[in-house]
Amino acid sequence: MEPSLAKSWWQIINSFIPYFGLWVAMVYSLEISYWLTLGLAILASGFLVRIFIIFHDCGHGSFFKSSRANKILGIPAGLLVFTPYHRWHYEHQRHHQTVGNLDKRGVGDVTTLTVEEYNNSSGKKQFWYRQYRNPVILLLIAPFFLFTVLFRLHGTKQTRKMHLQTHLTTLALIIIIVGVSLLIGFKTFLIIQVPVLILASIAGVFLFYVQHQFKEVKWERSENWDYKVIAMEGSSYFKLPKILQWFSGNIGYHHIHHLGPKIPNYNLEKCHRENVIFQKEPITFIPALQSVRYRLWDEQKH
Repeated sequence: MEPSLAKSWWQIINSFIPYFGLWVAMVYSLEISYWLTLGLAILASGFLVRIFIIFHDCGHGSFFKSSRANKILGIPAGLLVFTPYHRWHYEHQRHHQTVGNLDKRGVGDVTTLTVEEYNNSSGKKQFWYRQYRNPVILLLIAPFFLFTVLFRLHGTKQTRKMHLQTHLTTLALIIIIVGVSLLIGFKTFLIIQVPVLILASIAGVFLFYVQHQFKEVKWERSENWDYKVIAMEGSSYFKLPKILQWFSGNIGYHHIHHLGPKIPNYNLEKCHRENVIFQKEPITFIPALQSVRYRLWDEQKH
């Protein structure tokens, strides 16, 4: 759980600098071909996901030893990933405290009904739930709007200070977008940033989905809920090819992350390798894709 200053700074260097470099390259690539721009956008979206993991670690206080240093890096990183730092981390902490608890759903998670709840719902609610859990909407359309629109709205049970912080983040984003647009043009900004954000948000939401929506997942009511058990059995080990594991900041070792959120992302693989207890059956890419079919939790059959 001990951050390494050298490793943290190296991760900043090999994540932020390539992202900014690719962004500049995409501006110049427009003079050659927009297809080249889109090709670079795929690579840039990978670095944006990696920056999000750094942003995520800062909120857990695991990237640097200093809480101040985590905020100094985390807040501007949040601007790059279009995510308000304070609001998201408030909801994410709630997610860690309640994941897999059927009595405490609704904050920082993918909405999931039980079979009984669905059967007892009105036809209208069932209709909207089916639309929400449709993989095309949930994993392909919604992610972009989550980062660009929904994160600007008032969150759940937040203070006025958090709302103000969210609005200040939005204001800062607008200033940055206007400033960049004055340099390269608003249309140029859109045709570069939108594809990058779409791809990165889809990848990020899919990763989050697979982390807690998989075949062997464990959910419990409050009386049977145990933090350690749910961390290990309510979170997946998503085994990715090495290059995707690198871009996703080892977040596939999600069971370890939930057990010890203070572990920096660059130590998760080492922790997995050195401790047999963490080496459970992994989820690979095909089962991860198949998990999009799971839409209700059956309390009777678990």
